[in-house]
Amino acid sequence: MRKKVVNKIVKYIKSKKKLSKNEEDIIIYGLESLYILITKLFIISLVAYLLGIFIEYLIFLLLFNIIRIFAYGIHATKSYICLIISLVTFILLPYICTKMVIPFVYKLIIGIPLILLIYKNSPADTYKRPIINKKRRYRLKITSTIISIIYIIVSLYVPSFYSNALIFSLILENIFISPTTYKIFKLPYNNYLNYIKEEKGNVFN
Repeated sequence: MRKKVVNKIVKYIKSKKKLSKNEEDIIIYGLESLYILITKLFIISLVAYLLGIFIEYLIFLLLFNIIRIFAYGIHATKSYICLIISLVTFILLPYICTKMVIPFVYKLIIGIPLILLIYKNSPADTYKRPIINKKRRYRLKITSTIISIIYIIVSLYVPSFYSNALIFSLILENIFISPTTYKIFKLPYNNYLNYIKEEKGNVFN
């Protein structure tokens, strides 16, 4: 189904504009990524709606994506793996957030290590999207750390669900940027280092 939809769109674009092989490959990659994203969001949103946690799911998704934009993190190599992980995390965690009450002191005990880990491990790039620029990596690290500090401070004063959603979104992001997670899924970590090594090699050659 995905290939059929993508091929039809590409065929239409080619009827309007001449494309090089490289341009066509880029468009196909972008359309396939968009198709996967839309179908994945539709399925997860439908499940959340049927379970009666649609609003909670949207709030959690928003909070998670805010920190993820700056801290980055692992991506599944297969679309079905991504769907399964997304279903479990974005349905189960918002549900848990509606049921739990975390005491004030525990929020601090949990929050401080989460902030430190965000600072230590972010931004965690992928081999497809290495963050090569040193200044950009630094800006992303500082921004994601500031956001995590704000999340923990706000979590101390807002109602239970929102507090839990802020904390659990940070826990989830810390899992996604952890070197251990990359190792479990056998994916390369700190991918920008490969480009730095190449640049150094070119200097000495």
